[in-house]
Parts: sequence; structure tokens; C-alpha cells
Amino acid sequence: MSFGQGGPQGAPGDQPSTPPWGPPPHAPQAPQASPQPHAPQLPPQIPPGAAPGAPWQQQIPGQAATPDWGRLAEETAARGRRRTWLLAGGGVLAAGAIAAIVATAVMMTGKDDDKALPSPEKLPSASAGSPEPTFSQVAPPNPREFIATEEKDTAPLSTKTLFPHTKPVLDKRTYKRLAQDTTTDCASAAQGGLGQVLADNGCQKVLRSTYERDGVAVTVGVAVFADKAAADKAKEQATGNITALSGDDGPAFCRATACRLTANAEGRYAYFTVAGYTNGSAVTSDDTKALQAGRDVAGYTFRRIMYRANALAAASVSPKPSAKPSAKASDKGSDKPVSDQAAAKPSPAPAGN
Repeated sequence: MSFGQGGPQGAPGDQPSTPPWGPPPHAPQAPQASPQPHAPQLPPQIPPGAAPGAPWQQQIPGQAATPDWGRLAEETAARGRRRTWLLAGGGVLAAGAIAAIVATAVMMTGKDDDKALPSPEKLPSASAGSPEPTFSQVAPPNPREFIATEEKDTAPLSTKTLFPHTKPVLDKRTYKRLAQDTTTDCASAAQGGLGQVLADNGCQKVLRSTYERDGVAVTVGVAVFADKAAADKAKEQATGNITALSGDDGPAFCRATACRLTANAEGRYAYFTVAGYTNGSAVTSDDTKALQAGRDVAGYTFRRIMYRANALAAASVSPKPSAKPSAKASDKGSDKPVSDQAAAKPSPAPAGN
């Protein structure tokens, strides 16, 4: 059986069939489901503990969030730069404040100094030709050197210069001067072997002065030698005593009776005292009045010798009268009681024998 062009034909009345190469016949379509509403999109999740705005990458479902390391490094560097500028600015401000405080203090000090100092018109001006002050760099001489030898001990020496006071006050006790004497015959002013000792050591002269208080009289005799060595030797060899000097109107004392004796030396001077009662009574071993009187006059003699030494030393440095040691007691003497404390006292008087 052959088919014509177009394919086989069906029987009349039949529906034409779909050729095998055409589209399939339409099948009945199933009803479509209604579209579901879209869920709202949420903002990116921020990892726990991270600050808002931190450079974290958007979290992808199923993956862990990772920080944006580049942005973190940039922010850290920016904070460091801000801190550096803040520190530098603070240091500059602090230095400026300190400088201002110091400048203010200096200005205030300058104002105070200006008030304390007188104006230039009030300052004394040096007169033309006025001498400049001079300062001596030489150590002051030892006063004892000037009474150690007759070459340096050149000041006038007499009973008036050595014993100028008529009523000396010795340790608050007032004595009255009775008599004075000077002799170059040293042996005639001593007794009991002392005269020979003085002569053997080259005694040049003896100066004596007698003082009295409350019935006790004291004579002091100062023997003058060429140097200190001779005076010290005479003091060590001393025996006997200086002869008591009563004067024309004074009472006789220490004649053929026991008296208190002392012997000392200072520089080229050896000095001796004899003390006893003016009524001729003997001085006993436990007597204190004659002992005190002898010590008073011996101490007075020592201070007068050292006064002489200090005056010589001062004159060697500055011959001006103002350079001499000041003293209440004048070398001219006085009829008024004068304390011997005015004499120079560089050291305590040596104790008498």
C-alpha cells in the first residue's frame, strides 16, 4: 500500500493524528502553586565581642567570619599617630608653662633687688686718691717672743710702767700700794741665798712693789735677765726670798718671821713674792689669808708682764696707737681702784711655789 504525499490518510470522520515529528499533544497542566512571600533580608551578622563598625567581612552562611586585617592595621597606625601628636603637644605646652613660671620668678626677683638697692645717686663714690684697703697675710706674732730676749724687749721698763696702779683690784679684792723700788744691785734686794742666784744668772735689775690689804702685806720683786733661759734657770735655782719692802710709812713685815713665798718666771723675767702680816705675826702652814694675798699679787704681776708682751707684738705689726691692746687701766697709774683684769691675759698665771 502506498501512501501519497502528506502521509496516510485516515478514514473519513477520523481526527487527523499528530505526525510523529511534531510536538506532543498538549497534556493537561497541573495547577501552579501560589508564590511564597520573600523572607526579609537581615543585616550582616557581627561576630560576638566585635565593636560596631569593625572591619569584619560579611559572613557567608556556612563560613566563619574573618577580620579585615588591612583596615585594622590602618586604624592602629592612625591611633598611634594621634597619640604621638598628643604627647608632643602636651610636652610643648608643659615646657612653655615652666618657662613662663621661671621668667616670672626672675622678673619678680629683679624687682625686689631693685627695691633693696639704693639708687646710683645714693651710693657713696670713692674720692680720688683715697688709699685702697690692704690686708696682711702675715700671721700675728707670738707675744712671748717679744719678752724672750732683750733685743726684742725694747719698750721702757720701770716700776711705773710695770706696776702703774695704786689701788689694783685683784679678783674683786682691792689692794693698796705701799712702796716701790728699783735697783741694779740685785743681791741687795734678796736674802737667804736668792741674791747669789740672781747674780750668778746675770740679773740686770730688780723692780719691787708692795701691796697691803686687811693686815696682810705682799712684796713682789721682778728680776730682769738677758733672755728667757737665764730667767728660767734663776727660778729653778731659787732659794731664800725677795726682801720685803715696807717703805717710809709702811709697817715692817716678814722680818725674822715665817712668811709665804712664791717663785715664777715668764719670758726674761723671774718674779718672786713674800707675804706676811703687818703686825709681825708668823704665817702658819694652814693660813689662807697670806696664801691668797701672795697668789693675787703674783697673778697681777704675770698679767702685767703679758700686757707688755702684747703691746710689743702689736706695735711690731702696726705702730699706730690704735693697734695697741685696749685696757681700762692706764700705764700712768691712778689713785682710784683699778681692776687688773684690764691687762692682757693670754694664759692663766702659773701657780706659785
